[in-house]
Amino acid sequence: MSSPKHPRPSHRQLGDGVEDQLVPLAALDPLKIDSFDDLLRAMSRTAFSGRALGEACDVLEAMVRDEDCLVVATFSGAMTVAKMGVVIVRMIEAGMIDCIISTGALMAHGLSEAVGLTHYKANPGISDETYFEKGYNRVYDTLEMEKNLNAIEVFVRKELDKLDPGSPWSSEIICRQLGKALAEMGDSPGVLRSAYLRDVPVYVPAFTDSEMGLDVATWMLRKVKAQHGDKPGFDVWREAVPPPYNPFLDLLSYARLVRKKKRLGIFTIGGGVPRNWAQQVAPFYDIVGDRLDIEVDHPRFQYGVRICPEPVHWGGLSGCTYSEGVSWGKFTPPQEGGRFAEVYADATVAWPLLVRALLERLGKMPK
Repeated sequence: MSSPKHPRPSHRQLGDGVEDQLVPLAALDPLKIDSFDDLLRAMSRTAFSGRALGEACDVLEAMVRDEDCLVVATFSGAMTVAKMGVVIVRMIEAGMIDCIISTGALMAHGLSEAVGLTHYKANPGISDETYFEKGYNRVYDTLEMEKNLNAIEVFVRKELDKLDPGSPWSSEIICRQLGKALAEMGDSPGVLRSAYLRDVPVYVPAFTDSEMGLDVATWMLRKVKAQHGDKPGFDVWREAVPPPYNPFLDLLSYARLVRKKKRLGIFTIGGGVPRNWAQQVAPFYDIVGDRLDIEVDHPRFQYGVRICPEPVHWGGLSGCTYSEGVSWGKFTPPQEGGRFAEVYADATVAWPLLVRALLERLGKMPK
């Protein structure tokens, strides 16, 4: 009788964890938690998403404390209509963010908040057809008033009139102008206002895919109508000309910005275009060096923290792991010093906890 291919060992050498330098876990005792910082430190010694969030706080703290690190923050999803805008403001004020890359929708809804307008909780007893008739735009369980967007269009239009139409514009230029106007209006907390006051550039790579982009297009169509509207058979779409907008100004501005410090860090809410546009700067440098046959830097993100519920197996960028990004030359591998944390959670739950804990840890809370 032949022996089995994989005989069961007569005995095993059972380890105790210590000899292999395993990190011990610790029970979280709510009675021993006196602050959000305490809570996240305790969570980092538990498991699952709790541990991931606790470890994310450690990584975010490291990148923020690293004076040689440029921290890029990317935001997608309806975070401002979900009332997370002030979280971004407090991060800017605390010096946690050096650059913002966002969806245009997030910035547009933030403008509503910044000028004192209101978002509302959706009423499940009201139909979407009724919402449309009343001008209530539903974003999951929240509402953005069409009246808000009309008021914002007037605000944006006035600021566009102050820009030089003879020079090309970019999302960075437009966002800075809007932030300047908000700063001159008063001290209402707003992302663009705080970014302007702290000299934090804001880029919106998919600018036309937003209410802000539509406002800029409408601004130009209004001028077309003023010039040709009295002509017989006037058709605004036939006569339309594009605004003086050049997205490559953003791309090159951002490419120059990442050279200002020795290291790069990225903090991401969600994913999508903002995340990809931010991360592609590393391959961009590689491509320029290889295809132009010139010596260039090869920047890599050494730190990374992202909060996003998107699973990796859908294959989209929102769920893409930092490990996959290493294969694209976007991130420094962990064995070479890269530090990354990925939290698979709803940002409206995890993000405020993370920021509050870090504000305490950095001593940025008001006395």
